[in-house]
Amino acid sequence: MKLTLLQSDIIWENKTDNLSRLESLISGAPAGTEMIFFPEMFNTGFSMNPDNLSEPPGSLTTNWLLNVAARFNVGLGGSFIVQENGCYYNRWLFVSPDGTIRKYDKRHLFSPANENKLLCRGNERIVFKFKEFRICPTVCYDLRFPVWSRCRKDYDLLVNSANWPQSRRDAWITLLRARAIENQCYVAGINRIGIDGTGISYSGDSMIIGPKGEIIASGEQGSECLVSADISLEKLSEFRNRFPFLDDGDVFTMES
Repeated sequence: MKLTLLQSDIIWENKTDNLSRLESLISGAPAGTEMIFFPEMFNTGFSMNPDNLSEPPGSLTTNWLLNVAARFNVGLGGSFIVQENGCYYNRWLFVSPDGTIRKYDKRHLFSPANENKLLCRGNERIVFKFKEFRICPTVCYDLRFPVWSRCRKDYDLLVNSANWPQSRRDAWITLLRARAIENQCYVAGINRIGIDGTGISYSGDSMIIGPKGEIIASGEQGSECLVSADISLEKLSEFRNRFPFLDDGDVFTMES
């Protein structure tokens, strides 16, 4: 399967312009692309202004995802702020070309930016299947908490959509590779570039990583680009069968 990561700059709190620019970039995705992933809060940037930027389910950004996925015949995934049942969520949506929607609400809210005070955290770890791949989505800060995304032989691709600052890029790269190695899975880490409305800089460093921790494809630091690679379920299965490390993992439960 060919997947593509859209490493983009994000215009601060401007949904219309961001969605228009993303659609233009999507049109340049390599032939055969079946999935495209966006950074965290791809339509606004990482803004703690949910009163003005949140959307109810099934509105502007969701409809845009549905239309673009159908038109380009590709699965699309990324997060934005959703208001539902009296709460704001940093919600990651995946939309299939046939209109099927999967959702994941960010579990670990970034307390240094008061995200935990303004948004409600999700409590459900999800895995869904798209074509032959089982996919586990996470969002930015989730990457620092490996228990949450620990593979229980239930997924093949771990996705992390992020707004991860340039000042902590070493941690970003190290954690992405660690998640791939410990879970014997493919990892897709999608990060933005540019400077946001609070003055924070982002270097991108989006990458697709193999189950040995090898970087298969990566975006140029600081450049808006598409990062694409083919991932193989057959090769992943061969590696897991040859080195069945997951069989020796600890059994545990998590409290909500």
